[in-house]
Amino acid sequence: MSVSKKMLFIYNPKAGKGQIKNKLAEILDIFTKGGYEITIYPTQAHLDALNVVKEKSASYDLLVCSGGDGTLDEVVSGMMMCQKKIPIGYLPTGSTNDFANSLKISKNIIKAAQTVVDGQPFPCDIGMFNGNSFVYIAAFGIFTDVSYQTKQEMKNVLGHLAYVLEGMKRLATVKSYWMHVEHDGVIIEDEFIYGMITNSISVGGFKNLTDPNVLLNDGLFEVTLIKRPKTAFELQEIIAALLLEEVNTEYMLSFKTSKLKILSSDWISWTLDGEFGGEHNNLIIENNHEAISFIIPSKKRRKVKRIAAAAYTVIGGNAFSGEEIFEEDEEYISGEEMEEGAADSDAENYGEDMDGGFDASDLYDQGESDGYVDADKTRETDEDTYEGEDAFNENAARSYEGRSAE
Repeated sequence: MSVSKKMLFIYNPKAGKGQIKNKLAEILDIFTKGGYEITIYPTQAHLDALNVVKEKSASYDLLVCSGGDGTLDEVVSGMMMCQKKIPIGYLPTGSTNDFANSLKISKNIIKAAQTVVDGQPFPCDIGMFNGNSFVYIAAFGIFTDVSYQTKQEMKNVLGHLAYVLEGMKRLATVKSYWMHVEHDGVIIEDEFIYGMITNSISVGGFKNLTDPNVLLNDGLFEVTLIKRPKTAFELQEIIAALLLEEVNTEYMLSFKTSKLKILSSDWISWTLDGEFGGEHNNLIIENNHEAISFIIPSKKRRKVKRIAAAAYTVIGGNAFSGEEIFEEDEEYISGEEMEEGAADSDAENYGEDMDGGFDASDLYDQGESDGYVDADKTRETDEDTYEGEDAFNENAARSYEGRSAE
């Protein structure tokens, strides 16, 4: 008789209208048939997942979490504090699920559960933000506080569109920040209204804002900085570029790097994976190469739609009607295949949402950590993160610690 593998399964019962509760028995059945002895832990409060992972994960072979970006962020933060790092399986129940899409993990949690059993580990880069971890995005400026300030009622009704509408209301009062940015020997000094450091093929459900050839394990971030518009016309140009998911080089800076230092004249609010990340004026952001392994589908079954469409046309729409042709990809996470996989995932998710009547409240766990409100925002210190520029460092003794790693 084979020895059972041990799994720690953490899930957020509040995520996505609590949809996992109706699927829990089926999910556990899949895990049990996969040979796992399971310990289940439903989160109860903000930072609960982080603490459980930090204290208990070393005794297990696999960690699985279910929830949105907030839950995933806590789990990864907890794992980064552990000496022994075990693979992570993810059952996404958030709204945009940017990171899950990047890994080609299905939004259908039953399919995602099967991936946990049948998939393979993929070592992924993790960001470090003044010593705290983030999974796929650190950002500041316009739109970045939308996720945790948008009213829950609007999220439930409008879904991801709620974020866009809330952000558009702020365009009339766009604030810019003077910044000194260093990377790879390059110095940038300018005023910016928005910036993001990412490791994802999409941000907020939008693709192509970072780079068309994103790799999650290349040790590099994709960085985008948007300059302060001087006229209303320039602002319109920037908005048009964002809506078209294009980089306008006249108003935007885009580059790749493994490390950057940022000084700002003001204390700036940052968001990490959709959560409030504190106010900072002195930052070091580094890429921790292949720090955590996630379980992903072992092979991508890609639909050859153009072949099927051509055959459908030639034969008169009969022979291939209702059928699908598949091919096997030898490599899973590489360049263009990654983006194609995310497109497949988006199409699948769209179909699921239409079947169920768009589940807008999947946004539940965006913003204030999956529905849990962290009312206490204590201070943290940014001192000694940047050598020189004493005028900045004198002020770098305080910042909000919205996402404590304690």
